[in-house]
Amino acid sequence: MTDVHLIGIDIAKRVFHVHAINYKGETLWTKKLSRPQFELFIREFPATKIAMETCGGAHYWGRVAQAVGHQVRLIPPQYVKPYVKRHKSDAIDAAAIAEAATRPGMSFVAVKTEAQQSRSARYRTRDLFVRQRTQLINAMRGHLLEFGIALPKGQNSVLLFLRDARNAIEEDVPPLMKPIAETYLRQILFLTEQIEDYEKALRKEARENTEMRRMQSMPGIGPITALAVEAFSPPMEDFKRGRDFAAWLGLAPRQNSTGGKRKYGRITKMGQRDIRRLLIIGAISQIAASKRAPDRADPWLLDMLKRKPQLVVGVALANRMARRLWAMLRSGRDYEIQGMAA
Repeated sequence: MTDVHLIGIDIAKRVFHVHAINYKGETLWTKKLSRPQFELFIREFPATKIAMETCGGAHYWGRVAQAVGHQVRLIPPQYVKPYVKRHKSDAIDAAAIAEAATRPGMSFVAVKTEAQQSRSARYRTRDLFVRQRTQLINAMRGHLLEFGIALPKGQNSVLLFLRDARNAIEEDVPPLMKPIAETYLRQILFLTEQIEDYEKALRKEARENTEMRRMQSMPGIGPITALAVEAFSPPMEDFKRGRDFAAWLGLAPRQNSTGGKRKYGRITKMGQRDIRRLLIIGAISQIAASKRAPDRADPWLLDMLKRKPQLVVGVALANRMARRLWAMLRSGRDYEIQGMAA
């Protein structure tokens, strides 16, 4: 047991494969454990380094291992794949995880707290309900169109859509179609109420949480974006500079350089997609505001809009917002407007 330098673990719902190596990277032993056996193994084994892939349950087991003194290293699955030899099995995956964790340049994922995972679940649940409501509205619009009822698109309020749909059902829908349309209406109304409840809880937390309030002092950052940053991003201390945080979000340009010549393309989109999408949406909203009130807009933004397409400027502004977020959270200071915009 004292020779164990690191343990690679392939986790699953019921069966866990454990692969122990020494300082030289040599295999000491392997084990196949059930879920109760694995939990007992984690709690009783002497403190050491443990490596796992960032899959379902990894953060829970990471917290369990950290609570008893283990050093936990979570590795993205795409970084483990190059170390898988030939065939695919759970035992081979555990060996690949152990080998990947010993590489000097390997990137690891911070273990999330219960609060972070709860915020993540709240954000994704609200996002799921919004998508489901949109699907129901589109399906209902399509069904009613078959009966000559064309409900207007792009309404700002779901309640207005429900009102128009209910009026159309009462007046123009055949009797056989009415119970189906009523079912759609009830489902849309139920999801709308659930979404509103989640948003109320989200806004309340955004007011009470110091870091989330600080993030919202920046233009283009609302409570939903602040919640996403708080839920999905690792501690800002893990990034040496703001550019690293922007690159982690996938907002950095893809590089295809060779022969000493640097070539940059579109953004990589390889990072955290939820935060990246919300930052781009916030950037586009800033662009719209700058067009309405150019005298109060950032001169850098106005100059970029003269030279580049709007979406390109939006992505560039989202990158800038990410770097500013990093600086704000690292320094503990609110957003400060500088230059002519101030």
